[in-house]
Amino acid sequence: MLLRKILMGLSVGFALGAAALVQAQERITLDDGTVLNVFIVAPTTGTAPHPLVILMGGGPGNATISADTSRWLGSGFAARGWYVAVPISPDNRSFRGPASNALIASLIGTLEKREEVAAGKVLLAGVSNGGMSALEIARRDPDRYLGVAAVPAISTGRTKNDSLKGFSVYLRIGGDDQLGWADNFNETVESLTSAGVDLDAEILEGAPHMFRMDWSTLGPWLEKRLATRP
Repeated sequence: MLLRKILMGLSVGFALGAAALVQAQERITLDDGTVLNVFIVAPTTGTAPHPLVILMGGGPGNATISADTSRWLGSGFAARGWYVAVPISPDNRSFRGPASNALIASLIGTLEKREEVAAGKVLLAGVSNGGMSALEIARRDPDRYLGVAAVPAISTGRTKNDSLKGFSVYLRIGGDDQLGWADNFNETVESLTSAGVDLDAEILEGAPHMFRMDWSTLGPWLEKRLATRP
């Protein structure tokens, strides 16, 4: 309920000042026949083909949360030329765990067949549980991805991040996080940097668990990732 209220506030606040965006929910059939419901946010700038970002919402990753995430954060990516896909968790458990991780990998393979989507590495992004999912998916096959924007996510000293050596992660956690994630910031940074992750991490002072994106720092980070994209 807390996550839903925060998302609603962010979504309404963003809508008041944002330009219209093209958002649609699609039923996408994966190669194994699985059907995944996905919010697609079309880029509002640039020319096709566009780089792809898989953006995962927080909490259970259900339809309501995914729709809100596609509006308040997905629209920011779309305004910067990204083709945005926000998948809805089929079991209300986000995209954590091997089976759910595999769904995202399969979704990427399906979307890459679209002429609007550029060939090459894909960006993973996620909010809260979605950020944790993004890091989990990246650990399985880091060479496939441009990086992870986790806003927020946490990692512990027990997490095996060795596969992410040299991998780029953008991490932000609110200083007034209602779930106490700010208390895990130092452990998260140590967990990632000790594995050799190329980490851009900050605490956002006064910010709650869900916060407005600081595009003045995320924008340049994205541009650097695109510059390395084959």
